[in-house]
Amino acid sequence: MDADEREAHEESLPELFWAVARRLRHQSRRTLEPWEINPGHARALAVLGGHGALRLSALADHLHIAPRSATEVVDGLEGKGLVARHPDPADRRATLVALTDEGTRTGAAIRAARNAEADHFFGHLSPVDREQLTRILRTLRD
Repeated sequence: MDADEREAHEESLPELFWAVARRLRHQSRRTLEPWEINPGHARALAVLGGHGALRLSALADHLHIAPRSATEVVDGLEGKGLVARHPDPADRRATLVALTDEGTRTGAAIRAARNAEADHFFGHLSPVDREQLTRILRTLRD
């Protein structure tokens, strides 16, 4: 096979990117299976763990979802005993959502599992490659 034929058979950057994104998404879902929560719930736990108690609207903003969707996420987490709603002391008409003790433990366990997953996934990359990939991903994110 000559160079032109090899190039025609090579995957494009977008194809490679989406293949890796799919693999990460599937791996993430498998990592979350022990807690029987989805990635959206895991993100909400992470936001609440990092920011403390939030109003639903603020949680929705952090998650980049509609407030109605945030209500559904909180309902699911509340049903599992991972979050609780409390009146906002600054405005009795408003409600705050906060992690329960179990939510804090679950969030920490998920972070540890995801860090182990990332170490495994990126483990075959050299430190230089990891640095370059981190730089590139930050550039794309920002």
